[in-house]
Amino acid sequence: MHQIENFINGSFLPASSGIRFDKRSPVDNSVIASIAEATRADVDAAVKAARAALHGEWGSLSQDQRVELLYGVADEITRRFDDFVAAEMEDTGQPEHVMKHVFIPRGAANFKVFADVIKNVPTESFMLDTPDGRGALNYALRVPKGVIGVISPWNAPFLLMTWKVGPALACGNTVVLKPSEETPFTAALLGEVMNKVGIPKGVYNVVNGFGPASAGEFVTQHQGVDAITFTGETRTGTAIMKAAAEGTRDVSFEMGGKNAGIVFADADFDDAVNGIFRSAFLNTGQVCLGTERVYVERPVFDKFVAALKEKAEAVQFGRPEIKGNNYGPLISREHQHKVLSYYQKAVAEGATVVTGGGVPEMPADLAEGNWVQPTIWTGLPETASVVREEIFGPCCHISPFDSEDEVVAKANDNEYGLSTTLWTTNLTRAHRMAGRIDVGITWINSWFLRDLRTAFGGSKQSGIGREGGVHSLEFYTELRNVCIKL
Repeated sequence: MHQIENFINGSFLPASSGIRFDKRSPVDNSVIASIAEATRADVDAAVKAARAALHGEWGSLSQDQRVELLYGVADEITRRFDDFVAAEMEDTGQPEHVMKHVFIPRGAANFKVFADVIKNVPTESFMLDTPDGRGALNYALRVPKGVIGVISPWNAPFLLMTWKVGPALACGNTVVLKPSEETPFTAALLGEVMNKVGIPKGVYNVVNGFGPASAGEFVTQHQGVDAITFTGETRTGTAIMKAAAEGTRDVSFEMGGKNAGIVFADADFDDAVNGIFRSAFLNTGQVCLGTERVYVERPVFDKFVAALKEKAEAVQFGRPEIKGNNYGPLISREHQHKVLSYYQKAVAEGATVVTGGGVPEMPADLAEGNWVQPTIWTGLPETASVVREEIFGPCCHISPFDSEDEVVAKANDNEYGLSTTLWTTNLTRAHRMAGRIDVGITWINSWFLRDLRTAFGGSKQSGIGREGGVHSLEFYTELRNVCIKL
């Protein structure tokens, strides 16, 4: 069984209280690790270490020196690629191919991409006319924001954690990370990488625990934390925003989504089916960008429902390390109960269950795992709870539509605005629709295709701010102006 400690000032340390909690495998609910739960004093020690590094060795490095160290972090992650894949599979129960081809490579890329961004992005300068005719020169400087509190989620733990830690460090900040209590493994592994590469002590700190009255709350309330970046559910984001109001600290939030997928009759049918299948069921539906609302133009509606049903019923459940298994469990028993409660609500609200709706039969050694069936519904009105509320599970409701105006109105009629995926071969329509849908990112004939240089974030209750490429600099740095009278 693993022993996971907090990582503070370059050392792995037990909680000062000695309190620990169990981490269970999503695959069979066996206890696989004992985790140190950070106290308020532990978080304070982490923040002080981060502040000391900011004003010490890390802060004294040149930009080029920081960049070289972050390249080293990426290279060391790649060297230990199999360790990170194994850790993430054990934490989440998700299939090996997802870890090898998406989540772990992206984690390494997050360090290199943002190291390149900070090295290559210019700042502005202006010449100003003055009454005496001599003029003045204005130029901008970017400086680190300070100690960044990072609250990262469990659904893609390494990818989403490094999406924040990478740019924070590239910009010269230090971090105090609170990973999800459900997925602490890769955050600890990254501490080993930091030490191996020679990242100064205190630059990267990890405090384990829960949210309220635990490490999450202690980090967000700590006045030594200069800014907070968070990915997770909207309700938690609201609580963090209240905490950040003390001290008027900056926040960057990527929160919930109830994303729409729109399929026109002229779409490449097979591509659309495959794309919607992936967007609804990848990572067992535990993707903030996933598609839980599908709208299909009426002439191909029945054909599309039948094709998606066939694909959903062909998934292979099982342990993530066994080749051929392409469908994992949900992260926890608690989340399984939540998703199954929505499956029951759908039936109570009158849904036609096209496929799924329950728990699959599993062999005895996996029977206690957090398994649920991929589930498809039709027949519900837009007011139904499973059509309006984020479920964060492997499910979608499919509705027919007859016109652009109708489907745009339905796609936008939701409190969230994170992403959408749109399938059509009509390029004019694609551009027109993309401008009308109120979301942070619209994919045309694709899904989850990310250029890390582009802006990422949500509208409405899906988030605050944008990250990615130069847009991350707006959160992770302070922009100063210098005015020189000539």
